[in-house]
Amino acid sequence: MSLEIVHGAARAVITETGAGLQSYEVGSVPYSETFGYGETPPLGSGAVLIPWPNRTADAQWHLDGEVQKLEVTEPARGNAIHGLVRRLQWTVLENVGSSVSLEVEIGDWPSRLRTTIQYALDDYGLTVTHGVHNLGDRTVPFGVGTHPYPRAGNALTDSCTLQLAATTVLPLDPDRMVPSGPAVPVAGTQYDFLTARPLAGVHLDTPFGGCLPGEDGLVRHVLTGPDGGVQLWADPDFKWVQVFTPGEFPGRGRAIAIEPMTCPPDALNSGIDLITLAPGQSWAGRWGITPLST
Repeated sequence: MSLEIVHGAARAVITETGAGLQSYEVGSVPYSETFGYGETPPLGSGAVLIPWPNRTADAQWHLDGEVQKLEVTEPARGNAIHGLVRRLQWTVLENVGSSVSLEVEIGDWPSRLRTTIQYALDDYGLTVTHGVHNLGDRTVPFGVGTHPYPRAGNALTDSCTLQLAATTVLPLDPDRMVPSGPAVPVAGTQYDFLTARPLAGVHLDTPFGGCLPGEDGLVRHVLTGPDGGVQLWADPDFKWVQVFTPGEFPGRGRAIAIEPMTCPPDALNSGIDLITLAPGQSWAGRWGITPLST
């Protein structure tokens, strides 16, 4: 089942399975890639990635000296990928026209977690608010990510430019797609998108870090087309962003995922930028999509 929210000319559709973003448009102009009702989200489109984003090497990690085993969900590489909630059925808490809230519990973790999400439309765009609550009796780490494919309206991806707030890039093992070393500065490299650059001919499946907030305290990444653009913003907890440019998004061809993450790939093993909650504690963080006019 899908859930629709509306505000003026803006419309978004959310899936109950996975609580993912199925579509977002304003005045019938798309600002995210979409997929059909009842379809499995292609290429992770719109997915919520909790309690870890991206990959965990060898599908295992350690907590307090104990091995924590995960299901191998990327068999070709031996990794666990994209968390535990994107295939679960979420419960609708509230659906009030321009916003919808859902929740799901994660029992298969060292401490039971309740995670919530709210999608809300207003005059400025779409805001997504995540909550994670430790319902168990053990202090545990986690990370949060999401997998939107923003669109600069009807513009072709290769006619757009990309600007990222990221100052570092994390090198990956090309076969396993897990980190092969520490993050390095983007300055002077092919990964420097601090100034907007054309996407034509650019192929990325790359984690960027050091995402710097602007004067308003928000991290902002911008995709700009010939007739307008779209901004993906996030709270400063989202220090990382994965950028993925598949060549064959169904019905679209070239597309781009700009995925805000609170931690990098394999953070459960490296410990980098994990969030830790003691029993009874909660965390919340926001990101959103804002259409831009020329």
